[in-house]
Amino acid sequence: MFTLRGPSLSVLLVRRGEEPFQGMPALPGGFVHADESADVAARRELAEETGLDSFPGHLEQLATYSEPGRDPRMRVVSVVFVAFAPNLPEPSAGSDAADAYWMPVEDASRESLAFDHAQILADALERVRSKLEYTTLATHFVESPFSIRDLQTVYEAVWDVTWDRANFRRKVLGTRGFVEPVEGVADAASTGGRRAQLYRPGDATTLHPPIPRP
Repeated sequence: MFTLRGPSLSVLLVRRGEEPFQGMPALPGGFVHADESADVAARRELAEETGLDSFPGHLEQLATYSEPGRDPRMRVVSVVFVAFAPNLPEPSAGSDAADAYWMPVEDASRESLAFDHAQILADALERVRSKLEYTTLATHFVESPFSIRDLQTVYEAVWDVTWDRANFRRKVLGTRGFVEPVEGVADAASTGGRRAQLYRPGDATTLHPPIPRP
């Protein structure tokens, strides 16, 4: 689960409240109920961890992890989803977690995570970084309407780079269907002193041409 917290890309972690790996940080998750699909279970878990009635953001399946011994309790196959949304609240720990919190991915990548969650986090982060190049994924990290500067903040946080503002603006506006202008302008405080044009997501789902990683 990713979101922007200030200028940083952050990931949702929980501190395990029971064995195995009691007290260690882990990615949130849980078991699928008998009457649920994996997708429904993922949305339920996210809603519980974020404290929202329902999860409002983007959710997609990442991969299946099935190495023997990945859970010392029993044979466990995990269907992992990656999710992202803007402006999420402070999380609330589920029944089996001692705590839940946001952590910048740069710090989380250096943590010793429970189970095989370090590998899962690395895979999820690469999925997000890759999809920014050729899809409109960045628009799921901001609330609509947004400024070009808001989108630039997403790219800079996810890729850990700094873009020239004029160059980034040309790339976004030169990509058909990426964004559409809307009525109104952003306030000067949020755009560094200028009242900037506001946009909403366009009708494209893939970017032509793509925006390559620097």
